[in-house]
Amino acid sequence: MLNFALCDDNQAFLSSLGATLSKLFVKNDFDAKVSFMSTNPFELLEHVRNDSVDVIFLDIQFKTVINGLDIANKIRETHKDLYIIFTTGHLEYGLLSFQAKPFDYLPKPIVSDRLESTLIRLFDDIQNSSGHFISLNNKTFIRENNIYYIKRDGMKLIFQTCSNVYETYGSFSKILPTLHDNFVRCHKSYIVNINNISSIEMNCNTILFLGNSKCYIGPKYKSSFLEAINCVNERKNLVC
Repeated sequence: MLNFALCDDNQAFLSSLGATLSKLFVKNDFDAKVSFMSTNPFELLEHVRNDSVDVIFLDIQFKTVINGLDIANKIRETHKDLYIIFTTGHLEYGLLSFQAKPFDYLPKPIVSDRLESTLIRLFDDIQNSSGHFISLNNKTFIRENNIYYIKRDGMKLIFQTCSNVYETYGSFSKILPTLHDNFVRCHKSYIVNINNISSIEMNCNTILFLGNSKCYIGPKYKSSFLEAINCVNERKNLVC
């Protein structure tokens, strides 16, 4: 599921945009939700730092000492791949906005058809991108960073993320070569995202994640898994 964050200092516009997006998600069967809305750009920065965000709709002109372009540039310092869509009634910001590499620029008032066109292009772009999302179908995407582990269950693959569980038909042999090197086979039935491990209980070969999620280490894969763990031990103390 894609998480959308909206930030605009006009509460009425913000509410309308959120409602319209939610309707378009349903209409187009997009697996997405508006997970955050605020009139305060500093609250948006805090949310991006602490929560999963995939797409931001951001006003440019705020009644504060900082504007939307400044906010976008700060976000880009740590989130290079996040989709930013500017919304503004000040067309003179059009050229300046591209410094932050936005996906689109929507002039106010936003027309529903224009917004829907942007969403369709957005999902098409994600579908055709590589490295940041896993596509379960052309409407459902999982951000790799949010995955705890992938479990093989017969002909199905089960993706345990920080917030949801997804299922699709597939095989380890096809998906493993498409993943970044932080995804490691740790068991005949599990591929784990090393970056999201909270701790490892070696006495019972159990890998733990936030929220009581866990998977297991198999004897055949234990040596190669521990070698991969050793590569990140300098940055993170995982084994307890």
